[in-house]
Amino acid sequence: MPDRPLTILQLTHQGGPAGSTQSIFGLSQHLARRGHRVVVGCREDTLLARLAREAALPVAPLAFTGIGALARGLAGVIARERVDVVSAHATRDRRALAWLRWRGALPQAFVVTRRTMPLTSPLELVAVGLAADRTIAVSEAVARALRRRLHPGGRLRVVTNGIALDRVDAPVPPADLTAARTALGDVAGRPVVVIVARRKDQDVLLRALPGLEQPLVLALVGLEADERLRALAAAVPARHRVVFVPPTDRPLAFYHLAAAAALPSRIEGMSQTLLEAMALGLPVVASDYGGNPDLVRSGETGLLVPPLDPAAWARALARLLGDAGLARRLARAGRELVRREFTLEGTAARTEAIYREALARRYH
Repeated sequence: MPDRPLTILQLTHQGGPAGSTQSIFGLSQHLARRGHRVVVGCREDTLLARLAREAALPVAPLAFTGIGALARGLAGVIARERVDVVSAHATRDRRALAWLRWRGALPQAFVVTRRTMPLTSPLELVAVGLAADRTIAVSEAVARALRRRLHPGGRLRVVTNGIALDRVDAPVPPADLTAARTALGDVAGRPVVVIVARRKDQDVLLRALPGLEQPLVLALVGLEADERLRALAAAVPARHRVVFVPPTDRPLAFYHLAAAAALPSRIEGMSQTLLEAMALGLPVVASDYGGNPDLVRSGETGLLVPPLDPAAWARALARLLGDAGLARRLARAGRELVRREFTLEGTAARTEAIYREALARRYH
């Protein structure tokens, strides 16, 4: 297929304050900078819709209700916008597009991006995998898990997430820093360990704190605490402090106030949180699971910890906070790795190549 500019529909039913939103938005921006027309299909009231409009990217508002209604709405958008490639980033999107493809109503190139470790049933995974022209896994770990679940290997490609360096390097507005300091409260000289994530095994860190002598402030950013988490936080020794910060579309200020970033998740494909923290020069501690080891090389660019093991987390945090030289080495190596190998420019170029593969499959 000639290297002509494409019209690409980026589609997600999510789009709230989350790493995937920043990843999809950044990818869309960089594809547009490469000369393509990128339309963002999402719910009207989402952060993604606002970001897209602020960046002058066209938005196609969609109601993600029943699969049939969504499929009909998508067919209308695809026809009206003269879409060449439609790219699905979440569950409802790929189901609706697969439904269209199996009904013979989607002649356009169809690409699925799998952003988390797959939990889809093998039957659905194979059905969608056969409907899509290409599936992009955001890490080797995701690709391995898809193959184990019998995803068609010939249509599977790996394109790692990238970081928008212009975004993380931009000066943090003073109002954002003030709001973050207010949310953290009086840290009393204690180091801040930040987790920027929706619910992703944060309870493991709360259960680790009693075993950690070094006082710290644990900031759980982007998380609405439920009764169980609040009970765990109440049981944390007084030398520590736990702060819950509701979901926010301005999380970067918290990295600038932190000594380290942590991520205990077991579902990550390629974590935007870790990419952001490492790009900003924070040492990171992450669960040794999913795509985290594809980014964090334990003892070199961060520390990896067995998942769901509070004692191991306590030891890892004690090691990191107790050894300033180690923390500096990990932070420096992580920053260099991310800025060298995980840029959005590289992600966009590789993604474009996969889109052209998908198009070539449709026309040959």
